[in-house]
Amino acid sequence: MAKKIQIILAVLALAGAISYFLIDANEKQFDETQWHIRPLTRYKMAKDIVSSNILLGKSQDEVEDLLGKAVPSNLEGRDHLVFDLGKAPSFFEAAAESLVVIFEEDKVVKVLHSRR
Repeated sequence: MAKKIQIILAVLALAGAISYFLIDANEKQFDETQWHIRPLTRYKMAKDIVSSNILLGKSQDEVEDLLGKAVPSNLEGRDHLVFDLGKAPSFFEAAAESLVVIFEEDKVVKVLHSRR
């Protein structure tokens, strides 16, 4: 019985370590240089861009100076820019990800991390 408990605890500890590694490996602090030279790994910086609010209050020109040229968008409604983030590795089919920057009166008011 004690042996079974040890095995179960070992499996749970291993699963926790693997989960932590996978989550940590897919998140990174925003780095402008890496953003430009490694566009397929931008998804790693998306959470930091959204949570740090580094784009809030910036003009459209300032955002494009920082992040580069936006991709064409078919979204309607608010003034916005869309930036491709690449695809995060996944055990299942990976979804394309994008960063949507929404403007009001030429200032960023919201940044969304979108998976499609």
